[in-house]
Amino acid sequence: MTNPLLAAWATPFGIAPFDRISDDDFAPALDEALSAHNAEIDAIASNPEAPSFANTIEALEAVGEALNKVLSVFFTVAGADSNPTREALQRDFSPKLAAHFAEISGNKALFARIAAVWEARDTLDLTDEQARILMIAHRDAVRSGAALVGDQEKRMKEIKGRLAVLGTQFTQNLLADERAWFMTLAEEDLEGLPEFVVSAAHAAGKEKDAGGPVVTLSRSLIVPFLQFSPRRDLREKAFRAWEARGANGGETDNRAIAAETLALREERAQLLGYDNFARFKLETEMAKTPDAVRKLLMEVWEPAKAQANSDAEVLTEMMHSDGVNGDLAPWDWRYYAEKRRAAEHDLDEAALKPYFQLDRMIEASFACATRLFGLEFTPLDVPLYHADCRAWEVTRGGKHVAVFIGDYFARGSKRSGAWCSAMRAQAKFPKVQSPIVINVCNFAKSDPALLSYDDARTLFHEFGHALHQMLSDVTYESVSGTSVARDFVELPSQLYEHWLEVPEVLGEFATHAGTGKAMPKEMLDKVLGAATFDMGFQTVEYVASALVDLEFHDGAPPADPMAKQAEVLDALGMPAAIRMRHATPQFAHVFAGDGYSSAYYSYMWSEVMDADAFQAFEEAGGAFDAERAKALETHILSTGGSRDAAELYVAFRGRLPGVEALLKGRGLAA
Repeated sequence: MTNPLLAAWATPFGIAPFDRISDDDFAPALDEALSAHNAEIDAIASNPEAPSFANTIEALEAVGEALNKVLSVFFTVAGADSNPTREALQRDFSPKLAAHFAEISGNKALFARIAAVWEARDTLDLTDEQARILMIAHRDAVRSGAALVGDQEKRMKEIKGRLAVLGTQFTQNLLADERAWFMTLAEEDLEGLPEFVVSAAHAAGKEKDAGGPVVTLSRSLIVPFLQFSPRRDLREKAFRAWEARGANGGETDNRAIAAETLALREERAQLLGYDNFARFKLETEMAKTPDAVRKLLMEVWEPAKAQANSDAEVLTEMMHSDGVNGDLAPWDWRYYAEKRRAAEHDLDEAALKPYFQLDRMIEASFACATRLFGLEFTPLDVPLYHADCRAWEVTRGGKHVAVFIGDYFARGSKRSGAWCSAMRAQAKFPKVQSPIVINVCNFAKSDPALLSYDDARTLFHEFGHALHQMLSDVTYESVSGTSVARDFVELPSQLYEHWLEVPEVLGEFATHAGTGKAMPKEMLDKVLGAATFDMGFQTVEYVASALVDLEFHDGAPPADPMAKQAEVLDALGMPAAIRMRHATPQFAHVFAGDGYSSAYYSYMWSEVMDADAFQAFEEAGGAFDAERAKALETHILSTGGSRDAAELYVAFRGRLPGVEALLKGRGLAA
């Protein structure tokens, strides 16, 4: 029988036939796909014809279809619905894939052809997009080590292979710690918790087969527990378990992995002639240098820290008024901040949450895309990889645009966080293909499914990434959708969050789960008025993480990352009751792969642009201004990485932004 991963997919829109794929199919399919890819690469490298753009650069764009199919399915299920078999496969696949791609980057005949086309670039009469993918192909080949020879080439392959193993191990260790820990709650432990937290705790207990309600390390459950539980002892127990992820000793401890990863990255950068990994990594980003990143982060850090310290004094007084002496602790902050929000803004999250139904927020995200870009969403009944998943066909003017898949609920088989990925990216070469895009979130499951305001922002954020993929309109897949500079990729996602805050959007879609009535205007005004509440805390925990990441990579790698983390935070004057958003042993953005390594700052770099970009809508005809929406699609959402990121932003806005709009938007400046 033909392996279903490699057969032609006679399914609606070419969606993977998940109902016919078993875990036994992955390993043989990967071996066959790797073999086919090797043959395709060898054919390009050994082509007797003189190197040309068509027979070398375009040829590279046209290969790897079988491999892409296998990997898109495997990494989708490995991240969102893992099991012991898939985890074992991932451990096997990581070094195998690293070796495969290292072999390609080390193919001297192939690199010689790429270099020859690059040298002849001024004589080739290329389109702007073709010139861009030629530049990227040459640059990436050099940065991957294609020009290295002898022992240096051999060592680069070893480093890549080892980093792939370490990244997989880091992820699986973190998932194991998150999956293993839960805290059972007796009936009296539920006192003071709003119904939506109680419901989520019961649902989590059912999944864990715990015989009653539990608190898990899923952010959508532990954060509201820390916000609402009056039991300081239980808050401390839960927080310490959350903080200890990846640092519990034994086989799942990530601290040694982090140290080895940093050392190998530094060696890799130096093999390529860079002073350190940060300088290597940032060369291709908008920021360009560590100093530029540090400057931005410190411009935000000082006002954020001042606000957080001021807030800490207020929360400490509230705690003392409750008869709790001593210093405000990290497991106290959310609890007293929630009390303060209720008092100062008369905003009770327990009363607010029924207005943020998951289904209605999905509708809201779709409706905004309809008004801005003319997209329509129709439910699809197709087999997917988990019963929780849902799919929609996306059309515009009656024409197919994309398939969108949403996987929204937390479960033990899913890694933490939220993300967007494309199972198939948009392209026109070597054939026209429409995107298949997935949003994965970790919302607490309940009936009906209710979101916090932050959860709703996350939903809009990830859908902003999805729009970047769905509205892509380029020729070559390598620059399609979110294939852009890391510090530019968060612009569409963070910008889309702003539409959740538009009063008419909440007025239409924030309807009560029980009564169906719209959110009262008084409550709506309070929600929007409290949008910057506790922003000192949120900004400090994020910027601290970004600065630690930067200092890890800008200089000699620390032998003890935890000591380096402490040193950086001490130098910053980190408020005692706030922790990094992602401490080193849990910092999957940085250590589960190279994606955000030395680049966690990129969320804030993009936020500088998103605050300024939304201001452009407000300065025009409002949030749904048709001219600004068209410009956003034309210059940013449709162009992918086919042009330089700074050039794209200037084309949209007329200039590059400053930090002022960001500080004002976060309530950290007048």
